[in-house]
Amino acid sequence: MSAPGAPAPAGARVGRLRALLEREGFDALLVTAAVNRRWLSGFSGSAGTLVVSAGSALLSTDFRYWEQARAEAPCFELVREGDRGTALPLELLRGLGGLRVGFEPGGITVAEHDEWRRAIAGLAASERPLLLPAPGLVEELRLVKEPGEVEALQRAAALTDACLEHAVALALPGTTERAIARAIQDYALDHGADGLSFDSIVAAGPHAARPHARPRDVPLERGQPLVLDLGASVAGYCSDLTRTVVVGGPDAADETFHRVYSAVLAAQRRALQRIEAGMTGAEAHEIAASAIAEAGYGESFGHGLGHGVGVQVHESPRLRPASSHVLADGQVMTVEPGIYLPGWGGVRIEDLCVMEGGRLRPLSRAAKLGGVRTGGGR
Repeated sequence: MSAPGAPAPAGARVGRLRALLEREGFDALLVTAAVNRRWLSGFSGSAGTLVVSAGSALLSTDFRYWEQARAEAPCFELVREGDRGTALPLELLRGLGGLRVGFEPGGITVAEHDEWRRAIAGLAASERPLLLPAPGLVEELRLVKEPGEVEALQRAAALTDACLEHAVALALPGTTERAIARAIQDYALDHGADGLSFDSIVAAGPHAARPHARPRDVPLERGQPLVLDLGASVAGYCSDLTRTVVVGGPDAADETFHRVYSAVLAAQRRALQRIEAGMTGAEAHEIAASAIAEAGYGESFGHGLGHGVGVQVHESPRLRPASSHVLADGQVMTVEPGIYLPGWGGVRIEDLCVMEGGRLRPLSRAAKLGGVRTGGGR
């Protein structure tokens, strides 16, 4: 088994990392973040450490994963761990004495880092590497997706579109938010998903004013806005999709829903049309934020416009007011404006998109009919 979705050989990714290490002045990199370990090597086990240097690519793991590591990470030399009694497999550091070895500060705890320092201090002086923080190196490589990764993300988006259609059909008055969330999970798993990208958000009525609401055992009522935010993971790649409908169908919607939904949809359409390569994440966010402000709801859009998606459902680039990320071809991101009114509810519309030829191309294809009937009008 190769890296998630098998978009590119692990060896090619290792070569790109070596070039990046040389550019940044590092002799080697310790990779401990699980998502980076899998993306770089293909190894999907829950425990292991990589070391990549100019002359070697090593994977250290324990007995539980030796056979799996051989099969999934053929480009890496397997270093078998025994009962090492330390968070850092020192055998990975052989030959790196006196060299600049980067580590992922987000991939270890403070306690583990302290343990690493003590373990290195116990080595002979000539065998001690210079351990330095090297944040974001593998993430930089992951930022622009390979063609195979875009294909994997498209498959995840297509399954999520189908999950959404299934959920909308079940969203009848009397059904609970939690029942719909369970149905989304079951449908995704039954149709080829590894799992969900995140716990589904199913929020009706005033509960939908919370952007990250958790599903409750509360029955849906006719006329309520219903926010459905869901995603499936397929072959290691995530998707993210949000639609807002009216329980009971379009005839049940109130005037507030029509005003708010129209404002959110117009903001998303403007963003999809105008966001282009070379913009910063902050500039992209402002396109939608200004549209919502023009509609009179500027104070009711309090989160970022979007975020990158790949092997993680939240990664770079970030589309938000303070983001300096520069958007570029090959990046995959969400565009998800929303308006939230306490005491009434909320509306969010989200699509997963890829930047191609300087413009966004939606990977999500689910209908954007806020008043679509949910199977009954009672």
